[in-house]
Amino acid sequence: MNAALFPDLIVNGETVPHAVVASEAQNHDAPKGKPGIAWRKAANAVAVRTLLLQEARRRGLTPEPAEVGPGRYETDEEALIRGLLDRVVAVSPPDEVAVRAEWARDPSRFRAPPLWEVSHILCACDPRDAAARDQAQVRAIALAEQAQANPRGFGKLASEHSDCGSKASNGTLGQLGPGDTVPEFEAALRRMEEGVISAAPVLTRHGWHVIRMDAVAPGAVLPFETVQGKIAEAMEKAQWARAARGFVDELAQGAEITGADLKPV
Repeated sequence: MNAALFPDLIVNGETVPHAVVASEAQNHDAPKGKPGIAWRKAANAVAVRTLLLQEARRRGLTPEPAEVGPGRYETDEEALIRGLLDRVVAVSPPDEVAVRAEWARDPSRFRAPPLWEVSHILCACDPRDAAARDQAQVRAIALAEQAQANPRGFGKLASEHSDCGSKASNGTLGQLGPGDTVPEFEAALRRMEEGVISAAPVLTRHGWHVIRMDAVAPGAVLPFETVQGKIAEAMEKAQWARAARGFVDELAQGAEITGADLKPV
């Protein structure tokens, strides 16, 4: 292993096994062909975790795993870190004046969910089957080009070529809101404007879709009283995160670390 790209991680004299950093690296993005970047991100994350575990043990804390889901519990390490942060990080809920000021900065950020009126043409395939996926994509691209050239003929194309049951209604899916469709499809809807036909087909677990946005109804701006609790919760979480980061920075400043770079941000 290239020691320059994948250096040993040592935190206060404790050498972290390469396997631990390699496992963490799977959770970090990096440009293709540059694994060293993912490694450095992973090393920083593991270094933070190691510092917190060392501090928890120095304080004599014992793990008390909490249930995080039906029948699922924290690991001992997760419980130790949570227990430590519960003791050292304390924040106060923001008062109403601060919450109202945050809302007033841009009330349009706080809206009811949007509604989309959508039609589509589905070229069904199993995306895990490369040959079937590519074949369906070629078909979908051809249909998208036809739809772009003759927008008024979209419904006829859907009725003749779509693999979805909506072909019986010219591809119309009716009104959709957040959570009503698969995430890949919804992500495409959020980028589209009213009256637009997707220039390129959109791939989901069901196949390739040529999408027409028939109408968009942006959610109404919500009054302060409706979103006050949500804003207060978000502000408190952000304050907690800053305080936790400050605590980690303090630990890092007093630590001897090689193989990671934990500069305060």
